[in-house]
Amino acid sequence: MSLRARLEAEAREAGFVRMGVCRPDAIPDAPGRLHRFLDDGSHGQMAWMDERVAWRGDPASLWPEARSVVMLAHSYAPDHDPLDDLTRPDRGAVSVYAQGRDYHDIVKKALKRLARWMVAEAGCEVKVFVDTAPVMEKPLAQAAGLGWQGKHTNLLSRDFGNWVFLGAIFTTEVLEPDAAEGEHCGSCTKCLDICPTDAFPAPFRLDARRCISYLTIEHRGPVDATLRPALGNRIYGCDDCLAICPWNKFAVGASDMRYHGPHRAPPLEELARLDDAAFRDRFSGSPIKRIGRDRMVRNVCYAIGNSGLARLKPVAQALCDDADVAVADAARWAVDRL
Repeated sequence: MSLRARLEAEAREAGFVRMGVCRPDAIPDAPGRLHRFLDDGSHGQMAWMDERVAWRGDPASLWPEARSVVMLAHSYAPDHDPLDDLTRPDRGAVSVYAQGRDYHDIVKKALKRLARWMVAEAGCEVKVFVDTAPVMEKPLAQAAGLGWQGKHTNLLSRDFGNWVFLGAIFTTEVLEPDAAEGEHCGSCTKCLDICPTDAFPAPFRLDARRCISYLTIEHRGPVDATLRPALGNRIYGCDDCLAICPWNKFAVGASDMRYHGPHRAPPLEELARLDDAAFRDRFSGSPIKRIGRDRMVRNVCYAIGNSGLARLKPVAQALCDDADVAVADAARWAVDRL
């Protein structure tokens, strides 16, 4: 078997559902698209996107010695319909990717296993990346033939839907590149139509400032009052545009069962009572831990205000004088709503 064929077999053994290869210079349109996104201010408070923008737009400059980029997809497909959790007003809807173990830990371990194999077999140099470096994984994945960026801007495939994490291995080894994948959304607009906050100004374009995933995870301080009702009971992320995609009929099972963890639809009343220590203990090992207690409880107060459940009013009232300004503001808003 060729090195490429053996690499693909090893990738499957490591839990990846798909592998593809592209050159580091395979996304020449990416810098212009990135600059338009940043110039429009569509990144909101995510100032880190402005940092090292040259590396982000040009993978070849990130590591000039790299000759190939191996892109890999790791499935986290849910075992339920995430939209069902939106019908439980006393509980918080948590994005599927954050219901279990932190994906950074799982994917990076699998990537390092594959990278070690490459070094042993080919004597090449490698660098692995999982969502923590200035790498534009989605355009690279499309260039490597894994799938295409849909109208919701996420990667999707006719083979595995859109429930995947992406990882990259930059290597000095020269590997035959795959053909880039074309777009297969057709006339479908389900992902655009379902968005509660109209975060897509046009197909294939996202304004993060209106995206519920951004508002509940990245945005600091109070959320715009006009957007709060649309949050519903979503307290960490939003899966609506992913869950509605028809290509998910081809979704494959999660690569690691630890993605299906204990944080699906937790009771709002329990979360509202968390102090910082209890929050960190409850979400240890989860990507949710990154946003901290204050941002989570702020989101919980919005969900309580949207619940229509009078019995949760005292829970919100107890937070009206919270030390965090955004939490106190959200709690007062919830009390007024109820």
